[in-house]
Amino acid sequence: MIETTTNWFAACRVEDAVENGGVCVKCGDDQIALFYFTRRNEWYATQNLCPHRQQMALSRGMIGSAGEDPKIACPFHKKTFSLATGECLSGDECAIQTYPVKVEDGLVYIGLNN
Repeated sequence: MIETTTNWFAACRVEDAVENGGVCVKCGDDQIALFYFTRRNEWYATQNLCPHRQQMALSRGMIGSAGEDPKIACPFHKKTFSLATGECLSGDECAIQTYPVKVEDGLVYIGLNN
């Protein structure tokens, strides 16, 4: 697999993450929603901007599963998005940006493309 992510941003320490929920991480002028899905032992990162309401709110949404697909539900209108692909699972034609996440030496990193 070719590594396309060239910049890993240290977002937080593992122990600072919210279990089975999300937090907002600032990276420059961008807001990224970081999710620790402890029931699956998986990490996800997406844009924090809700594409419908244009508000920075996805990090405050509820995570769950749609079959095998991990998802986030916007706290305003309950539209759901795949945490893995960003696809809208509610049937709308919008999507959210996703970012790779890795954990090393107790730190959580979000991959950003330059």
